[in-house]
Formats: sequence, C-alpha cells, structure tokens
Amino acid sequence: MNYIIFDLEFNQGFDRVNNKTVSNAKCPFEIIQIGAIKLDSNLNILDTFSSYIKSEIYKDIHPFVKKMTGISNSDLKNAPSFKDVYKDFLQFIGSKNTIFGTWGTNDLKELYRNILFYNLSLNNLPTMYINIQQHASRFFNNPVGKCIGLQNAISILELEQDKKYHNALNDAYYTSLVFQKINNKNIKPETYTYNLSKKEKQKLKIDYDKLFGEFKNMLKRELTKEEKKVINAAYNMGRKNKFLLNTKNNKNT
Repeated sequence: MNYIIFDLEFNQGFDRVNNKTVSNAKCPFEIIQIGAIKLDSNLNILDTFSSYIKSEIYKDIHPFVKKMTGISNSDLKNAPSFKDVYKDFLQFIGSKNTIFGTWGTNDLKELYRNILFYNLSLNNLPTMYINIQQHASRFFNNPVGKCIGLQNAISILELEQDKKYHNALNDAYYTSLVFQKINNKNIKPETYTYNLSKKEKQKLKIDYDKLFGEFKNMLKRELTKEEKKVINAAYNMGRKNKFLLNTKNNKNT
C-alpha cells in the first residue's frame, strides 16, 4: 500500500479594469500546478510528481497568485493541458487502492471539481484519504476548530526548511515530512465524498450511451425506444430523490 501526498496551486480570474477577482461558478479555482510525493507503507519516499498546467479558464495569472506562488504566464504558456496532466497523475498514482494525503480537504475538493469541469472520469481516482493537517492540529493540541498551518508545523517540529512554500511539489514534500513525524496507529484513512452543489448538478450532462449501455449489457440485447424512455424517466426521478424513505420514521412499516 502506498500513499500519495499531493498539493495544488490555483489560479483565478481577475478584472484589471475594476481591480477585482472574477470566477467561473463551475470552476472558481483552476489548477495550474500539481505536486505529489509517493510514500511506501513505511512512509519512505519512492517517487515525486510535478507539473505546471496550462490555463484554459483564466488566461492570465491573478496578481495575488503570481505574488504568492511566483508562477507567471510564461511558466504556463507551453505547459500541458489539465487532461494530459491528469492522465500522467493517474499513472503516477498507480493503484486506486492508494491512500491520498492532503493538508486539509480543499485540494481534494478542487481536484474533483476540475476533473468534472473537463468531463473526465473519477473512476481510477483513490477514494481514501488522510487529512494530515487535522491530525497535526490534534498532535499539537490546537483548540478544536483551529487548524495549524503547514509552515508552523514544520517550524515546531524543527524540520529543515530549505524549499520555498506555495510551490505544489515543495508543499507536498513538507506535508510528507509532517506525516512521517506524527503518524501513529490511531490515524486511519477516511472515504472522501465530493458533494456537488445544486448549480453544478444542473450543469452536468447525462452520458446516455453509458446509461443505456449498462442495461443493454444486463439484458444482452438492444433496447427499444420505449425502454429507453422508461429508463431515462426512472433515472431522472431517482436523481431528484423522489422515492427516498425516511428510515427513522418507517422502522415498523
């Protein structure tokens, strides 16, 4: 079993005329860099992954993002697309049984959102993760609801800080160092579930070829037009939760 400790850097839109941030509601944070460290079951470093990603939603780097990360338009000009980097990232991950490690859950959320924005598959993505920031906060006895920052954790642990922060690969590396120091038998992976907002759900399209294909395979024959209509209607009613039961109120029915 391996761990993939990853970090992301994002870009946002910027209206230079009105000097304000603007965002696409479907993908307000566009990933422009993925960095990751692969650890074995004993938390030894096996490999690293790092790639810039060409901006396709927000063509120019937001001034704040440039200042914080040092990433410029020229860095992304000839970078591969998100689709290509995601394919390479999945190859780097290797197995779906791998466990993700992140500093907080925001990077997981935005990874899922970017994947869905480009209509890519989630099928080969690991579903188990460890929120290393949460466990580090407990390790340092932070008050409930207050999470420790990555740089503070590194400083308290007196680990060498020879790399700049707000670089996806470097932050993934620092997160790995913290994980190595605080890991114990009580730290268990959890299942990550990405919940779409109502607006995001409304904008997703149904892949009818796949939907009908599932029934075609089960029935081992072609579907009639009437059958397709019934399947489509049933699927849409299910998506709207029309027939969900409240199990608490129906224990005896």
